[in-house]
Amino acid sequence: MRRTLFCLFALLLAASLPASAQQWAKTKLDASPRHREYVTLKHDNRSVQAFVVYPEVSGKAPVVVLIHEIFGLSDWAKEMADELAGAGYIVVAPDLLSGYGPNGGGTDAYSGTDAVVKGVSGLDADGVTADLDAAADYGKKLPASNGTVVSVGFCWGGGKSFAFATHRKDLAAAFVFYGPPPESFASVNAPVYGFYAGNDARIGATLPATVEGMKTAGKKFEPVTYKNAGHGFMRAGEDPGDGNPANKVAHDEAFTRLTSLLKSLPKTRSFVRTPVSTKAAPKSNAAKVSCHDEARAAAM
Repeated sequence: MRRTLFCLFALLLAASLPASAQQWAKTKLDASPRHREYVTLKHDNRSVQAFVVYPEVSGKAPVVVLIHEIFGLSDWAKEMADELAGAGYIVVAPDLLSGYGPNGGGTDAYSGTDAVVKGVSGLDADGVTADLDAAADYGKKLPASNGTVVSVGFCWGGGKSFAFATHRKDLAAAFVFYGPPPESFASVNAPVYGFYAGNDARIGATLPATVEGMKTAGKKFEPVTYKNAGHGFMRAGEDPGDGNPANKVAHDEAFTRLTSLLKSLPKTRSFVRTPVSTKAAPKSNAAKVSCHDEARAAAM
């Protein structure tokens, strides 16, 4: 009986922890030798905290704008940023909840996962785009940057990575991990590379229309689906407590593909700032989907 009560208490405690409380990811991050820092990005009277990691390379490096999951800038998101830096890239990972949390805080200020999900779900799309612009502008101007910028997003962030490609004209590529498509394919400015889970009917159902829409619009879209993997396999594939071995396989294969594509990036592209538009874009043929419990949280 005592053991049962203890296990129940442990489960309740885990559920109440902030989204960033992923000790296994934090342990990996703490062991990294790479330089990392927090910076404040300022734009339009707004301050955004960003986690920046530098690679250990001798020359200038491309910049990756990492867009976190619906779970905010968690320990795993920061650990993934470090992994990408280990592959040779400057990574700028903005906390898109900056200033919106309790007492003006960001992801770490929220009481638990549900609160973070609700907070991310309520973010204004144009505001997110402006924050991502600030991250891209910051990274591009760094002395260590070679001027090439890409976006890499996961889950909710995967959808934002796809959408960022419809806005940012100097984006060298957008990498979309199990995220929904944008409303307009015609305005996509960069090649888009998709990473999808075989056991993810919700997001997988959008793929045929996305493939067709991007083809009709004359845009480059190369999706890969990883057999038997579940939604969120990049995080789950590293989690020692995850019970699906296909997630680990998908994580490793997807990371290899991602870094191989990053190595083939073109030179920096010219860019003229385009204001974030509030005008509704033409609708795509893809089904409207949310990420995890986004729709439920938004209604809470």
